[in-house]
Parts: sequence; structure tokens; C-alpha cells
Amino acid sequence: MINIQYAPEVADAKEKNLPIVALESTIITHGMPYPQNVETAQRVEACIRDNGAVPATMAVIEGVLHVGLTAQQLEKLGKATQVAKLSRADIAACMATGGTGATTVAATMIAARLAGISVFATGGIGGVHRGAETTFDISADLQELAQTPVTVVAAGAKAILDLNKTYEVLETLGVPVIAYGQNNLPAFWSVSSDLAAPLRMDTAADIAKAHILHREMGLPGGQLIANPIPVDAQIPSETLAPIIEQALAEADAKNISAKDVTPFLLGRIYELTEGRSLAANIALVLNNARLAAEIAVEMCELGKK
Repeated sequence: MINIQYAPEVADAKEKNLPIVALESTIITHGMPYPQNVETAQRVEACIRDNGAVPATMAVIEGVLHVGLTAQQLEKLGKATQVAKLSRADIAACMATGGTGATTVAATMIAARLAGISVFATGGIGGVHRGAETTFDISADLQELAQTPVTVVAAGAKAILDLNKTYEVLETLGVPVIAYGQNNLPAFWSVSSDLAAPLRMDTAADIAKAHILHREMGLPGGQLIANPIPVDAQIPSETLAPIIEQALAEADAKNISAKDVTPFLLGRIYELTEGRSLAANIALVLNNARLAAEIAVEMCELGKK
């Protein structure tokens, strides 16, 4: 039997059929140092509340899947060390052995499905890593989007990835990729890439309707909402491109691979941008939380009709 524990705020929201937005926890354990990680998580949760929804940060703590964290649990997780980074392949094993782990995009989508939550806000999804034609390094996030019925709001795929191949895979898997308010796909820290968006929507209401129709048609999987970072917080792609290339070259020289690649690259880019990448990351996560809350509210309204 799956051991799931709901935070009081989330349990109350479920009972009253209030809008809920899922949140991952790797941003807390693997994305930022303490106390900035906890402060950012608190700001993201507050943003969701301010926009009419209830936040549900996911994590596995001593074998229990937590849907929503109390203030004390959030603080404890932010200070914890040696926390596992959980995806589809290892979330059940972590729970079975009584472990503690933070959820990635894929694991958060699984947790959201189990909890009956349809909307999830994150920073950026994983995807096809550069050089994947030889390493076969492809994130489980892409398959999860094709299988699990959750709308994921992100600033697109992380810019350290091979964006062309990432979106080609999503197209092959039949995942709706919807740019919010613009015709090009965003590039995580940058408002726009040179990739045209397969779909565009300009309102949370249309996104909510698309999610519900997707489900009613019996189509598997969710949809990716590519929400551009606010213009005043972006780092232009022409500024980032040489920095990303340098970080990639250093990772290759150090033989860094698998799950260690993304944290190394993000950390190195933080150093090379003198902290600008982290400030941009916080801004885009807050922006995604706002839009996700609006979508969740619209889904609730449609469910009442």
C-alpha cells in the first residue's frame, strides 16, 4: 500500500475541491544553498496562494510520500544533506527502504497523479543532453510527459540541453508543447529561442480547457506549457551561449556524467554569470507558479460547470 501523507492545507483543499498546484523539491535540496533554498520555496508557495491556489510541495521523507510540506518539514528538508534525487526509476525503491528523497519533474508528476493534482509548476524540464547520440543521456521527464496526465508549467527545457532534439522527442511522443503568449519557445534563462512553438495559447482558461479535452479524448500524458521568463529578469541567449559551452567543456574534461551533469553545469554557470543565473532562475520559477495557479483555478471552475 502506498503511504501518502497530505499536509493539513492540502488535505483541506482536496476536501473542499480547491485548486492545487504541485511543486518539486529538488530545487530545495539540490538547487540552492540554505537558507536561500527555503526562502525561495516559501516565496513560490506564497505566490501560488496569492493567485488563488494551494501549493503542494512533494517529497519522500522516511519512506512516506508527502503531498505538501509543513513549514517545519520544509525547513528540515532545506538543511538536510545526502538527500536522494528521485525520478521514475527510484521513487518506489526509496519509499520501500524508508529513505528520504527530493522529487524531480518526473517524480513530482507521478506524485501529483497519485494525489489527483493536475497542475505542476517547475523551473525547466529535463530533456536530451548535448552529445546524447553517443551517451544516450535523455531525461525521464520526456517519457513522463507522454504518460502522466499533468499540465507542467516551465520556462521550457533547460538551456544546457540540446533544445532541438528535446522538442523533437516531445513531438514524437505526442506531447502538446504550448508557448504562453509568444510564437517562439523560451530558452529557460532567456525569453526566446530560435525555435518556433508548435502551439500558442494566451490565456490560462484555454490551457485548462486543452488539458480537460486531452483527458476526455482518452489521450495519454500531459502537456508542457512553455512560459517565458519575465523580460527584465532574463539573460540574453547571446550572453549565455559561450558560458554554457565553457561549462559543457569543463564537464566533459572532468568526465562528469549521468545525474551529476545537470547540477555541475548549473553550478558552474552560476559562477560564470556571477550569480545572475540563480536570480533569473528564481524569477522564472515565481512566474511559472503564478501561471500554474491561474490554470489550476480555471480547471476548478470548469469542473463546476
